[in-house]
Amino acid sequence: MTGTDFDARAEGSGGPAYDLGAFAQELRRAAPGAFALDAGTRALYTTDASNYRRAPDAVLVPRHTDDLLAAVDACHRHGVPLVTRGGGTSVAGNAFGGGLLVDTSRHLTGIGEVDPGRRTVTVQPGVVLDDLRAAAAPYGLTFGPDPSTHGRCTLGGMIGNNACGSHSVAWGTTADNVESLDVLLPDGTRTTVGATSGDELERLANRPDRVGRLYAGLRDLTGRHRAALRTQLPTLARRVSGYALDQLLPENGTQVARALTGSEGSCAVVLGATLKLVEAPAARALVVLAYPDAPAAGDAVPALLAHHPLTVEGLDRGLVRAWQSRQPSKAAVRLPDGGAWLLVETGGADAAEAAAHARALVTALDGGHRPLSARIVTEPAEQRLLWRIREEGAGVATRVPSATPGGATAEAWPGLEDAAVPPERLGDYLRDFQKLMSDHGRQGLVYGHYGEGCLHVRLDFDLLTDSGTRKFRGFMEESAELIAAYGGSLSGEHGDGQSRSELLPRMFGPEVCDAFTEFKELWDPRGLMNPGVIVRPARIDADLRPARVTSPPGGVLPVFEYEDDEGDFARAVRRCVGVGKCRQEESPGVMCPSFRATREERHSTRGRAHLLSEMIDGELLTDGWRSEEVREALDLCLSCKGCKSDCPVGVDMATYKAEFLHHHYAGRRRPASHYSMGRLPQWLRLLARTRTAPLVNLLARVRPLAALGKRLGGIAPERDLPVLPPRPFTRERRREDAPPGPERPAVMLWPDTFSNHLSPRVLHAAAGVLEDAGFRVLLPEDEVCCGLTWISTGQLDAARRVLERAVRTLAPAVRAGIPVVGLEPSCTAALRSDLTELLPGEEAERTAAAVHTFAEFLEAFAPHWDPPEVARPALTQVHCHQHAVTGTAPDTSLHDRMGLRQERLPSGCCGLAGNFGFEKGHYELSQAIGEQALLPAVRAAADDTLVLADGFSCRTQIEQGTGRGAQHLAEVLWEGVRARRAGSGEGRQS
Repeated sequence: MTGTDFDARAEGSGGPAYDLGAFAQELRRAAPGAFALDAGTRALYTTDASNYRRAPDAVLVPRHTDDLLAAVDACHRHGVPLVTRGGGTSVAGNAFGGGLLVDTSRHLTGIGEVDPGRRTVTVQPGVVLDDLRAAAAPYGLTFGPDPSTHGRCTLGGMIGNNACGSHSVAWGTTADNVESLDVLLPDGTRTTVGATSGDELERLANRPDRVGRLYAGLRDLTGRHRAALRTQLPTLARRVSGYALDQLLPENGTQVARALTGSEGSCAVVLGATLKLVEAPAARALVVLAYPDAPAAGDAVPALLAHHPLTVEGLDRGLVRAWQSRQPSKAAVRLPDGGAWLLVETGGADAAEAAAHARALVTALDGGHRPLSARIVTEPAEQRLLWRIREEGAGVATRVPSATPGGATAEAWPGLEDAAVPPERLGDYLRDFQKLMSDHGRQGLVYGHYGEGCLHVRLDFDLLTDSGTRKFRGFMEESAELIAAYGGSLSGEHGDGQSRSELLPRMFGPEVCDAFTEFKELWDPRGLMNPGVIVRPARIDADLRPARVTSPPGGVLPVFEYEDDEGDFARAVRRCVGVGKCRQEESPGVMCPSFRATREERHSTRGRAHLLSEMIDGELLTDGWRSEEVREALDLCLSCKGCKSDCPVGVDMATYKAEFLHHHYAGRRRPASHYSMGRLPQWLRLLARTRTAPLVNLLARVRPLAALGKRLGGIAPERDLPVLPPRPFTRERRREDAPPGPERPAVMLWPDTFSNHLSPRVLHAAAGVLEDAGFRVLLPEDEVCCGLTWISTGQLDAARRVLERAVRTLAPAVRAGIPVVGLEPSCTAALRSDLTELLPGEEAERTAAAVHTFAEFLEAFAPHWDPPEVARPALTQVHCHQHAVTGTAPDTSLHDRMGLRQERLPSGCCGLAGNFGFEKGHYELSQAIGEQALLPAVRAAADDTLVLADGFSCRTQIEQGTGRGAQHLAEVLWEGVRARRAGSGEGRQS
């Protein structure tokens, strides 16, 4: 990491002014390569997953603990405010801005030996929860707290916020599972804190050093406020707000580590933690209970808790519908009829015992607690699907249905994100909260940890205007009063941050708030640690981020339609609220291949979205559409569209990248690859017309000429150029233009550029299969293209012209009701989604609706056709665009009907991604992505295993990376059809 010299005295970072130049000079020497002052790096950390924004003055990504020690020492001596963070998924405004922001998630990821006897483990703060759970799993153990962000949240962040998750009903909060903490005080003193006996407390308090003064202060604070700490703190498991000073009481074991857990980095820096592990159930069953509405579900919670379940989670109908609407397949979710549901998990020594516990629980519910209906889910895949809905709630809930029928969804924001009340009062609280929302004209999707009375909700606050901000404050203040009246906590697991710290006096009495201030000053007397949090809080209506992201640079109108965002590019960018699912290194989806390979924030979907937001904001990134910081971050975006479906908020970075490149290069010279590969269809058509493909193949085999061609075209020198077939498919096949007959309905086969000019055998195979299924295959009257290569390189004016021609050419067939079948997933996806975004209107919508994938068409239009039996094992690489736009359910069904013993590779993107992997400078990343799963799996596959990959780029990556060929589904079917015909004596057909 590098930085530009900046010698001004920094102000506005949450603390006093200081000499940033002197501080930077020292830290560059002490932590070379880890420290940055440049605007692009700072822009990545202006926000977390909250409503707030404040730019840090500098950023440190420590490579090891010594870097962190040096940073704290430098901050202390120069008076620099310090904010630490892990995965950056804090929703309350707990981890952003500051003088120096420290990101521990990249390198401080060490996990010590698991001690199965004591059931403990020691971790560094940047360890991701799922990595810890994977390390503990071989011993039959797990870490109990499990936030929905478990695939990307870090243990340091969980300790900072006292995270809880779904299973705290059984295993408690993070604080309940902390044995000890290795911490660094703001002055550089390092010490270990944990449970402290009375004798030990006295011994420590008598030490003549900084540690002694700290413990003496903690002892005296507890003595002064003992009565208040015993009587004035709400008694519920999810009291996460404020400092947990009751943990310092002698009857609680003077648990200093647990008191520090949940302090949000406002007292000390966590260098490591020794954590308790719990025994993981060998098997689990999931009970789904349906109720008329959320309050009725809340009423049933106390009866359920009597059965000691592992978890009790709540969903409402709106959340389920919103989640389902974002899935490409739109597959039904099997929930019993109702308006709200409780997910109740039971455990057992085996599946039968877990299911028996589940049945007993359902049978025992009676009276008002009895559900409308219930299902017991024991199949792991279905359980994962239901948990996915719940876990993606924080993203899904950022858009709520419009109050106007047919209107765009409204933006929804955190604030009152995770309040908690006693579980026995949950139903009544929900009724009062719904009335409060109605009184204020607010909407939101409610879900959460019903078993502990903790609710998640994002509300359609107007955070763009002054009047909306005033209403936001008014709602938050009234909500705080309501929560306090129920004996609840403003925060039930995410901490207070800037969202709620100002409201803490409404929950706690004056003496308790004074004790909070004393506690903070014992640890951090100069107020340098995460200023503005819990004590001396920042205003809840200050530093609001949405109001700063409202108009693209120069007021330039976007090219894409952004129909779901009212045609507003800034509103589309605001979709990213920082939930960070794109930072998961392992997931069943595609997003985000560049982050998985680099583990750098700027190469995540979230990092790119934050940079686009900062480009619109203009404080740090001042060049607007010409921003090199944004261009560099987007350069390694593969345009895989994985985020379009995998991001719970629906961020579509491929579209944002195309939009940015269009404006960035307007009136300017483009990279060579934009002219060579961005306009590839033109070059291939030229070769076809001049019949010079054999000559090009010959020249490409001459190494110096091939190297020169690659250099001129901006192509990676490591890549082999594809061999061009002598003729495209459209030249070889006779067109059939007669109207469809009564016995052979017509189908239009889309001759995409890749299949037509680079892999015509796929089109030949598809035509044969379609004819075998009883259809007459037509081709478009004119040369057509979906415009994908122009779109991915941001040449959007040309893309529009190409698409206009395609729509005109297809119009007669579409009007006649003739379906269109696409074979190349990226081209099919472009016709289904990009077409209507670039050419809004009825004609484009009709065309998009007429386009089907190969498997979709056979399922919908040839349900009685029997596919050939292909009883072989198969590895399947799903194209990213198919995953994101069209879905794969019809393909899976067809594979099953064919008798394929299918293994769908969990590889995500292949790494080639159209032109991306062929572009100069991208080869290394392209291969790294392919080597994560796809290429090793293909190399390890048995010789008789089919390798299925419908995407041309996927097949190319496999062939160039393994030397093994892959086939399109149409080719496998056509081989089977020909074999079936030969076996039945029908004769041969080629």
